[in-house]
Amino acid sequence: MTDVFKRPALPLVPTNAKRQHFSDDVSLIPLGDSPRTEDQRMSGLQSPIMLLTGHEGEIHAVQFSPDGTCIASVGFDQRIFFWNVYGECDNFSTISGHKGAIMDVHFSTDASFLFTCSTDKTVRVWDMESGQCVRRFRTHTEFVNSCHPARRGPSLICSGCDGGKILINDVRRRGPVATFENVNGYQVTALTFNDTAEQIISGGIDNVLKVWDIRRLGLLYVMPGHTDTVTGLSLSPDGNHVLSNSMDCTARIWDIRPYASSQRCVKTLTGHQHNFEKVKPASVCVVTRRSQSVMW
Repeated sequence: MTDVFKRPALPLVPTNAKRQHFSDDVSLIPLGDSPRTEDQRMSGLQSPIMLLTGHEGEIHAVQFSPDGTCIASVGFDQRIFFWNVYGECDNFSTISGHKGAIMDVHFSTDASFLFTCSTDKTVRVWDMESGQCVRRFRTHTEFVNSCHPARRGPSLICSGCDGGKILINDVRRRGPVATFENVNGYQVTALTFNDTAEQIISGGIDNVLKVWDIRRLGLLYVMPGHTDTVTGLSLSPDGNHVLSNSMDCTARIWDIRPYASSQRCVKTLTGHQHNFEKVKPASVCVVTRRSQSVMW
């Protein structure tokens, strides 16, 4: 980031005083064993050390940079905030430009670009050196709920909208290079590329995961299992599995290798009783609307 950004005076509130201290022999508390009037801590891991404040509305998405040194957060206030991970975790920069709530954010693999999508029906590409919007795709006609760049290969970004369309754009070109559409018109709420950027995995309010073949421009197969809206998808580091979360209060791990069995759901994770928002693979972490993080 350069000095072109004005750093807002945003208070950073340490939460040390609010921490609860636990003994070293804290054990996991099974969910649902006994009624409780307030949320109970479920592990002996350290509690949060810093509260980052500054957004003026709901925060819809947060992402670490590939090198883990900064965080990008977006939300209802139409701004992108950047935070240092180390030190005082200060807000060192903001970017404005969207005309609607920002729904999703992702860094490129080399951290040279940032990708966002919004209810203003655009997908935008931001240069991380200058902070300028270098590409604005206006190809959607409905609110754009999710976007995701390809891990490798061409500079592609996929996006899904309320109209049920999935568009693939190339950062180097104008207009979409491929279009997929749900025949039933159901909203697309989450999507990601596979590891080789030859397929797209999507989820929506029809409760199923769909795998689209970019080369053949068609639906390859579907993965039923969820019983409510799919709200997040994340590809595993090795590219063999995708993690999904849903408003049915489950997170599921799916085998997306080419010759996997027809029963592709290899694990169902349960334990929380409220809507899941975002997921991350490896050790599974789910962030929820109740301001909780649940780990398996």
